[in-house]
Amino acid sequence: MVSVQRTKIALLGRNACILKRPCKFMQDTFGLETECAKTLVKSCADCIKSGPKCAWCKQLDYIKQGEPEWKRCDTEAKLKQSFCNETNIIFPSSHHILLANKPLSTNRRHQDQNNVRREPVQVQPQEVQLLLRPGLQHSFQIRFRLAEDYPVDLYYLMDLSYSMNDDLNNVKRLGNSLLRTLRQITSRARIGFGSFVDKTVLPFTNTNPDRLKKPCPEKENQCQPAFGFKHVLSLTENGDEFNHEVAAQNISGNLDQPEGSLDAIMQSVVCGDKIGWGNSTRLLVLTTDAGFHMAGDGKLGSIFEPNDGKCHLDESLTYSKNNEMDYPSVGQVANKLAENNIQAIFAVTKNVELKEIIPKSEVGVLSNDSSNVVELIKGAYNKLSSNVILSHDELPEGITVHYTSDCDGGHTPSPRGICNNVGIGKEVVFTVTVTALECMEKKTFNIGPLGFREKTKVNVETRCQCECDDDLSADKKRCSGHGRINCGACSCDLGYMGHKCDCKVGDKDETHLKEACRPDNMTAECSGQGECTCGQCMCHSGADGRIIYGQYCNCNDRDCEVHNNKLCGGQRNGKCRCNVCICDTGYEGSACQCKISTQACRKGDGSVCSNRGKCECNSCHCQGGYKPPLCETCPGCPSPCPAAASCIECLGFEKGPLRKNCTQSCGHIQHKTVANLTAKKPCRERDSEGCWMVFTMNELNGFDNYGVVILDKRECPEPVSIGAVVGGAFAGVALIGLLILITIKGIMRYQDLQEYKKFEQERSKAAWSENVSPMYQAATTTVLNPNYTGD
Repeated sequence: MVSVQRTKIALLGRNACILKRPCKFMQDTFGLETECAKTLVKSCADCIKSGPKCAWCKQLDYIKQGEPEWKRCDTEAKLKQSFCNETNIIFPSSHHILLANKPLSTNRRHQDQNNVRREPVQVQPQEVQLLLRPGLQHSFQIRFRLAEDYPVDLYYLMDLSYSMNDDLNNVKRLGNSLLRTLRQITSRARIGFGSFVDKTVLPFTNTNPDRLKKPCPEKENQCQPAFGFKHVLSLTENGDEFNHEVAAQNISGNLDQPEGSLDAIMQSVVCGDKIGWGNSTRLLVLTTDAGFHMAGDGKLGSIFEPNDGKCHLDESLTYSKNNEMDYPSVGQVANKLAENNIQAIFAVTKNVELKEIIPKSEVGVLSNDSSNVVELIKGAYNKLSSNVILSHDELPEGITVHYTSDCDGGHTPSPRGICNNVGIGKEVVFTVTVTALECMEKKTFNIGPLGFREKTKVNVETRCQCECDDDLSADKKRCSGHGRINCGACSCDLGYMGHKCDCKVGDKDETHLKEACRPDNMTAECSGQGECTCGQCMCHSGADGRIIYGQYCNCNDRDCEVHNNKLCGGQRNGKCRCNVCICDTGYEGSACQCKISTQACRKGDGSVCSNRGKCECNSCHCQGGYKPPLCETCPGCPSPCPAAASCIECLGFEKGPLRKNCTQSCGHIQHKTVANLTAKKPCRERDSEGCWMVFTMNELNGFDNYGVVILDKRECPEPVSIGAVVGGAFAGVALIGLLILITIKGIMRYQDLQEYKKFEQERSKAAWSENVSPMYQAATTTVLNPNYTGD
């Protein structure tokens, strides 16, 4: 079944107006502002751009001596009250022109008066030109009528994992019955077929070569190799061809339960030339009994490249990037479906929430063997075709669109672009309200019902210039002979300035004079709140009566911060001077909202915020990563011990690389030396001689100031005796040699002992007798001496 349990995806309705930046005319658009702002107004065009309520008086004698030109800019009512003739008031309004407006189709055969067949028209008008005044809403109507006998293209996308084996057998007999059902709706119906399983890498599919060739259980003889998505049959009117191609399909398989449904949908949608989508109602039917993998799951198989939403079918019409690109997201699929005007029907084994996630889609519950798929598709089509949702593609920046729908012939219009239960031949009317928020170049976007290719092309142009029919004969007199009339105001020749072009630039050109009216090149003349006349700013009065002053019209006494709804905290706390609060004695803060006090900022030693911050409104605002309340701790700062090692070596032991200029290099450290150190976690750092130095560091007020206590003894390793090392080496060698000799002697002794034992065993086995050989003669001879008497 298709599941969305792993994520909750909220797609913003395509009917919503998304504003990418603050709306310049938002207050005027909704009637919250009735006055005409006069800032940056120097001409009729500036006036028109400054707000949707603004009008311009082109009357020549309207401006009196000493009055600025911006007084020509005001609301129509106020201009009339100040005696500007109505015929001299310039107020561009919004309107539209129908560029293509073919009538809606009314007969089944879609023939004109000359019996020439033409494509049915379901949306009227087909193209409209909007000329919009920025900030003013303008409305026009779009009509829709669902035509009879409108073509239908249905692409059947089937899960061929092993669990869909019985379903495939039913689908193989589906073609003609499905076409018959569609032809009850339209005589021009086409069907196509595609199949999918999943990515052919672990952990989605067994990658053993034999299992890739036959991923089904051993008992299954007809099994095709594992694959991702395969386009089998382009859209055709031949039901037998559908049956023939589907009959040739075999089941396949994978490892995990979710399938590559989103990969298959994406390729079916974006490969329109391969699928054969026509100018028709486009339906994509997905049948599966399992969930789907989504964006990010590909990382489990070491696939990290995001899905690019493009067609990647190779010559065999198989998805070639199956194992190279990640699965698409549900949002990507929804956008591509809408972009290609394809309506999705999910035929699944359990009702799911995909209908809420993907606009203009339906979900139907399949029976176990998919035997009810034809009725399911018919019911889903009827629901989809009867629900009309007006939508637009991505809007150009600075344009908003709102809809009102009239679904029942003028009864209770709905503030949404949606009509339900719209039957064939029934006309519904949508009122489209478009607002341009600013002046812009020509823009274009499309509006139309979701799931239908027919759209209304909307061309938008803004009216930001004035169309004035000036009296050219008055140029010389009105503009002192040095300019011409432009919408009642003088446009001066080079070298002249002023309301009547009566200010000669002289040695300085207009650029230099204008430079005197701005503090730098990045600022508007007179801060956009006055006029530069002969090098001096003439400030406007604010729309709400505020006084604007300053060398560059950059000051007023109302644009200061507010505290408790009071400017600068109230009259007792401070006063607004040139956009800044000047606090009275005893108060501070950007809005004079605080009484001056440093009590909560002081430490016991009297320092304020440990000299690491500022005390504002009796609260420390720390610097350099230190934290309130007193800027004493810096959780993110590194330990100072390693950096201080060289200074500790020269201060405590007069050694190391800094010993010659220790005072200068280590002046930020106050130190003392002790015989015993009781700190629980002292610093331990090696010096240049390899000895361990033990010390403690206490951060003092300010930055990089420390008090250091140094243990007066270093922990140094004892010097090594060369004689002992050499003697030990020789002794070791001799000992090893002796051990080797003893070992060899022991081995030889052991072998001799074994041989002796063996000899004794052999001798004990011999049976010797004591008979004397006849050849034997004794080895001794006894000779008697005859002369021996025994004495």
